[in-house]
Amino acid sequence: MALAVAGGAQAKVSQAEADRLDKDLTPLGGIRAGNADGSIPAWDGGLTAPPASYVPGKHMTNPYPDDKPKFTITGANAEQYKDRLTAGQQAMLKLFPSYKLPVYQTRRSCALPERVYEANKKNAVTATMTEDNNGLNDALLGSPFPIPKTGVEVIWNHRLHYRGFKFRRYFAAALVGRDGSYELVRGRDFGIVHYSGPGLSEQGDVTELKQIKNIFVSYLNFITSPPRSAGTIVLVLDTINAKELPRQAWIYNPGTRRVLKAPDIAYDNPAPQTDGLAPIDTFDMYNGATDRYTFDLKPMREIYMGYNSYELISDKHKYKELMTPNHLNQDLNRYELHRAFVVDAKLKEGTRHVYGRRTFYVDEDGFNIALVDAYDTRGSLWRLQDGPIINYYDVPLCSSALELGHDLQSGKYLVFGLKAEEKPSESKPSGIDNSMFTPDAIRRLGSQ
Repeated sequence: MALAVAGGAQAKVSQAEADRLDKDLTPLGGIRAGNADGSIPAWDGGLTAPPASYVPGKHMTNPYPDDKPKFTITGANAEQYKDRLTAGQQAMLKLFPSYKLPVYQTRRSCALPERVYEANKKNAVTATMTEDNNGLNDALLGSPFPIPKTGVEVIWNHRLHYRGFKFRRYFAAALVGRDGSYELVRGRDFGIVHYSGPGLSEQGDVTELKQIKNIFVSYLNFITSPPRSAGTIVLVLDTINAKELPRQAWIYNPGTRRVLKAPDIAYDNPAPQTDGLAPIDTFDMYNGATDRYTFDLKPMREIYMGYNSYELISDKHKYKELMTPNHLNQDLNRYELHRAFVVDAKLKEGTRHVYGRRTFYVDEDGFNIALVDAYDTRGSLWRLQDGPIINYYDVPLCSSALELGHDLQSGKYLVFGLKAEEKPSESKPSGIDNSMFTPDAIRRLGSQ
């Protein structure tokens, strides 16, 4: 599965190989069987229904409340497990004596709707990339490359992994100092994932990729606190073929009541209110165009990654309990052994980015980037991104519970997507229409 294939036109596979999605591969493209010693079980369909404890419209509950850690990895015993740890995880264990990885039994909970599985089978034999590998042809709804042959195909699978159609979320974010101090940024966002509908305003109102007009997601972000930022609105129209049309973005400033084009919401420009710790393209673990890196697909690895980490977003735990100095309260975290696609991304000559190299670890069962080791332009390990994965079983879909960015030099860390003290998010919201995602529309919203 790690053989290189040159050229975008060769991305699709034969029908015989695509048929593996019903045989030795899962319909998502992972290896159906478990590993040699049984520590990774076979995929049996995943978690396809909410647990009895879940109340629709409320916060998610842990479907595995009786599970206990099998063992815990600390700085003292990290050497024993280093073959299953990333460089960033090893650095965290070495830097912070309180950092640990509680390891639980592996539960391959990832599951998606049946129609996504059917789309994967079709995409496998039709999807190609544009010649520069920075655009997509002939795919829709599912992973464009469920049997990936190159690193950039794996990254495309992450960018377009199934996220439902429309969403409305309530969240908080925090930059946490070495002493554990933080200030919350609160907000809400909503959007339409046109590629995953597929649809412009209603699911199924398009049937071909060209009909979504090169926009795979329309996205709005509203900041509600702190007061100095409240009222700020960000509009993003993220594109599929970036060479044909780069990402389009605008910001509404409540102080001036003006909407301004925001071309800097891309690449390594720093995300607002992150003290420079998070380039824009680290949101969602990686987002945006793929033109500044080469993406080399390495052999798959078995890695301890955050998985089924429901306690991190449980309303049973307050933020003060969750956010501790140097790292999250790891007693609330959960790690499992899973296979990962490994993609080593190196900055192309003649391009610029604060990260000269990034190594992505991508879960085989949903093409979610679970971990990223980020290096500076001198080749030194700089940061670790950690995106613990859960099954949002009310849809169902698999994605990060929240996202962490650890700066190994300053000891600060960022948390995006905090949910425990916010209103429950909505996976099937009403009142969201394609007409809301225009500069004029956000001007009107901001003036209300």
